[in-house]
Amino acid sequence: MILQPRLLSITTRCVLLNSPRTPKTEAPILGFGVYASPSDKCSHSVKTAIQNGYRHIDTAQFYENEAEVGEGMRLSGVPREELFIVTNVRRISGGKGRWEGGDGYVDLFLIHGPTVGPEGRKAMWQALEKLMEEGGTREIGVSNFGAKHIEQLLSYAKYKPVINQIELHPWCPQPFLAQFCTKHCMLLQAYSPLAHATRWNDPTISAIARAHNSDTESRIKGNADVFEFKLNELEMAKIAELGKGLEDGQAATCPYNIHCE
Repeated sequence: MILQPRLLSITTRCVLLNSPRTPKTEAPILGFGVYASPSDKCSHSVKTAIQNGYRHIDTAQFYENEAEVGEGMRLSGVPREELFIVTNVRRISGGKGRWEGGDGYVDLFLIHGPTVGPEGRKAMWQALEKLMEEGGTREIGVSNFGAKHIEQLLSYAKYKPVINQIELHPWCPQPFLAQFCTKHCMLLQAYSPLAHATRWNDPTISAIARAHNSDTESRIKGNADVFEFKLNELEMAKIAELGKGLEDGQAATCPYNIHCE
């Protein structure tokens, strides 16, 4: 029997293998991020994204726009249970976020980074485990964690992280960390997959983009159309070459903390 390639779409979901739930939680594979989205525009952007098919919204306490994300969710008219909301915490605050009058929940709560040290990470992880048991979040995970941070966490974790959210793009492929997370059934979630637009002029990417270019109704809808074309094997091989020869984290566009204590 010949298996046909799976066709992906903006509504395609993937199973979070470390989920303690039965059945295991599924997350939409494409998310809409609201980093640096100003408060006077964020709710409208979130509403527009959801109405154009996005079901995965990514925010953080550091962004200071969680309330606006919640408002955009309400304005969209899409039922809450159809959405997958992710937020990040840098420090323990005791709050659940402001999604639905303070009594709502998020689908995935992440520790935003490992920079608070071993004891700080342990305290934060145990706080998230407690929050999950209380219903404030459905799943928990980490962001920007290196292999040694995850190994330390697994030594005391009651629940394993379902996701490690890291900078991931052709110039920052992080193969060792990717293999490590796969070994521990942790899904890798890429942020800055377009390298913060710092590589638009790369000749390899520009040539491939021209071969697949098409006009879209809007930028938000256009970003969701990433499944409307298919790269051939030669194009994939050329992209894979872009990260070779670069030192670990050399081409990262965000603070690279996977080696911190």
